[in-house]
Amino acid sequence: MKKILLINGPNLNLLGVREPETYGHETLADVETHMTKSAQKSNVQMEFFQSNHEGELIDRLHEARGKVAAVIFNPGGYTHTSVALRDAVSAIAPTPVIEVHLSNVYARPDAFRHHSLLAPVCVGQISGFGTQGYLLALEAALEFDQP
Repeated sequence: MKKILLINGPNLNLLGVREPETYGHETLADVETHMTKSAQKSNVQMEFFQSNHEGELIDRLHEARGKVAAVIFNPGGYTHTSVALRDAVSAIAPTPVIEVHLSNVYARPDAFRHHSLLAPVCVGQISGFGTQGYLLALEAALEFDQP
């Protein structure tokens, strides 16, 4: 059975509580439930991982190499700062990684949020659709012919 991994970075464990005007009211558990139900319709198994620690995110990306059809990755604030995560995404090729952001990072008032270090090494980016962005990424991930 095809597997897809959803990785969420720092502060996403507080989804639904932290800045709901920006990130929405759904929790990470809600997202995982929606993703599981949607994946089951396509006979796909979802795996989930969240960490606030950069090294743990890197380790999980390395573990995914060649073992999942795709990785859906919301790197949170590390999007704009982590060369190490960028290198980890590159290192797991050809496993495709789709970058997801709940808010439209390009419309945010903080200019530093307008640049992603990971985008150039990901197959695509989905931004600004709230938690629906994860489902859009799943739809895209279903097209990859990895394990």
